[in-house]
Amino acid sequence: MRRMVWAFVAGAAVIWHMPEPVYAQVETSLRPQIRPTVPSNIAARQAPQAGVILAASIRPVLRPSGLSTRPAEAATQVSVQDPKFGAWIAGFKGRARAAGISGDVFDRAFRGVQFDPSVIKLDRNQSEFTKEIWDYLDFAVAPTRVTNGKKMLRRHGRTLDRIEAQFGVEKEVVTAIWGMESAYGERRGDRPLIESLATLAYDGRRGEFFEKQLIAALKIIQAGDVAPGNMTGSWAGAMGHTQFIPTSYEAYAVDFTGDGKRDIWSDDPTDALASTAAYLKRFGWKKGQPWGVEVKLPSGFDLGRARREFKQNPGAWAAEGVRDMNGKAVPNYGAASILLPAGSEGAAFMIFNNFAVIERYNQADAYVIGVGHLSDRITGGPAIQASWPRQYAPTSIKEKEEIQRRLRRKGFAVEKIDGVVGPNTIAAIRAFQQSRGIPADGFPSQELLQQLRGQ
Repeated sequence: MRRMVWAFVAGAAVIWHMPEPVYAQVETSLRPQIRPTVPSNIAARQAPQAGVILAASIRPVLRPSGLSTRPAEAATQVSVQDPKFGAWIAGFKGRARAAGISGDVFDRAFRGVQFDPSVIKLDRNQSEFTKEIWDYLDFAVAPTRVTNGKKMLRRHGRTLDRIEAQFGVEKEVVTAIWGMESAYGERRGDRPLIESLATLAYDGRRGEFFEKQLIAALKIIQAGDVAPGNMTGSWAGAMGHTQFIPTSYEAYAVDFTGDGKRDIWSDDPTDALASTAAYLKRFGWKKGQPWGVEVKLPSGFDLGRARREFKQNPGAWAAEGVRDMNGKAVPNYGAASILLPAGSEGAAFMIFNNFAVIERYNQADAYVIGVGHLSDRITGGPAIQASWPRQYAPTSIKEKEEIQRRLRRKGFAVEKIDGVVGPNTIAAIRAFQQSRGIPADGFPSQELLQQLRGQ
């Protein structure tokens, strides 16, 4: 039985086998880093409205060297003087000038900036404990989050209608991403972004990546979109209502209000919501196509066909007995795959191109399902109808590493022993299962581990 296991990294849900967050266009090595995705629990900018979910973005992220932007962070920061940090800033100024940043902008942006050890502590200390996908979805699509999403849809209806008309992305999907990323604007992050990014760039663990973000942040300031003192975000650099990182902001943010600024930080979420729609459009969003449809699989369905690379139109799936939850054939929205996030014992989904588009925002399956299902619920759709195998225990990171070691010893191709179950490990698991006549779901379950130990 395939069960997708998540971890909560300092409060952020994490998936251990998918890619990274879109907004953080991280280098391939970060992709799992994935899948993690980045963010940190940040203090709200203002007093929360009654009934609003206060959890920060719950984007799943990957942890090895992932960008975790959402672990719980301290309410206060402790910045310190560091002579070496000062020397680093002096050296970085030359690189920033070479990248086109004026001396005046640099000096204004770095006025008062000091090394912040609390950022490094957050980057280093990401405690893990496993959670199953149903636990993640219980939180991501909690009744309060759905209710608040409907409220935001009504409150900003005219703006969202205009955004949908211009970009061709359903307003419910944009609202769902807003809800997942910042609890509808209540958790945008209040850390000074330049100081956090400079601290991370100086630290060096992912120095090249964060220096790139820092240069992009300075370009945003230089363009006049935001003043240095108002450029705030999470400790890892995610900004605004829908948590863009600087390089993604530079590439995709839009000025929808027409005031000459792409302002994703203000209490008015217009530019942030439009920027998210622009981002999804850029990567191929198809209006009218669902992200996925919950389906029922026929008895004896070959689990080996439930993989992303195997696609066919809904009519072909219907000919095999795959039906929606009302027993009808799924309309022809285009080529589709079958996704079993919890194996044969849990819900099954027929997923379309728009699933992959949301993945560009965050490549964790759980995040995509969370956004898609939240948007469906905001629209008035039903909860997921299939039951989840809540009685099953997940495998830990160490157990996943053991699975990888045992597969390699048996001659199956496993590139890394790192506990990250990506496409390579899934393929090896399936190959092992097929060689033993076991349903090839490719999932690193406790049952699989016992089978490997017993051979």
